[in-house]
Amino acid sequence: MKGKVVVMTGATSGIGEVAAIALARMGARLVLVARDRDRLDMTLSRLRAVAPTVPHAAHLGDLSRLSEMKRLGRAIAGSEPRIDVLINNAGAMFADREETEDRLERTFALNHLAYFVLTAALLDRLRAAAPGARIVNTASAAHRSAALDLADLQWQRRYKPFTVYGTSKLCNILFTRELARRLEGSGVTANCLHPGFVATRFGDEAGGLYAWATRFAKLFAISPQAGARTLVYLASSPDVENVSGRYFYKCRPATPRPAAQDDALAKALWEASEKIAAAKSV
Repeated sequence: MKGKVVVMTGATSGIGEVAAIALARMGARLVLVARDRDRLDMTLSRLRAVAPTVPHAAHLGDLSRLSEMKRLGRAIAGSEPRIDVLINNAGAMFADREETEDRLERTFALNHLAYFVLTAALLDRLRAAAPGARIVNTASAAHRSAALDLADLQWQRRYKPFTVYGTSKLCNILFTRELARRLEGSGVTANCLHPGFVATRFGDEAGGLYAWATRFAKLFAISPQAGARTLVYLASSPDVENVSGRYFYKCRPATPRPAAQDDALAKALWEASEKIAAAKSV
């Protein structure tokens, strides 16, 4: 990883921060995207402690807002001639249905559409690093509780937090599958992963009973260090240099639920996401 450029969202806490520090130790230069200035500064200081001579960079923005997704994409593409690895890792669960300024349901916007829009904005920079460039998307085994309805991607009819979150993770896997198909032969790979149930900040801001239940469940969770292993593996290991379109768990290919292997559904979700991204504010 020495000298490679890694763009990463969700890197200021949990498995993202652990993975960022591990990749910095390997010699990578990190370009972070974060929403919270204080946590971003703390993570940057930790990266500099690990690799004091490497000019790590950061961009501040809210990935639940479409205008910010596009602005961040343009800013990173404008400052990085090539990107070796893009890690889409930002995500959250919300107890109540909320809409962004784009009138998008917040879980869908942050957990899926941000992956889609940021990746599209940086594809040329990834192709500039091919062959060997990689896209890594954090998904989850929570996709098994999904109920994907392409006619109601904004959950206007029936909102259940765990189902909505699980569906966003199914979207991550389907996005990865269709992305890998479209990138075939380009020298850029795309894979996704389930990190395991990890004791991180995830769910703390969900609110109400869901936040309490998540905090209790974390008593039985694995450490962020254990959860980050597959993320680091997919970003750096020569074992997966030519592997694309797969779903991993514990550094090994795993089999997601049948809906996550549906190529027609993956294509339809891509087309729906494209329309949403194009129709909203720039």
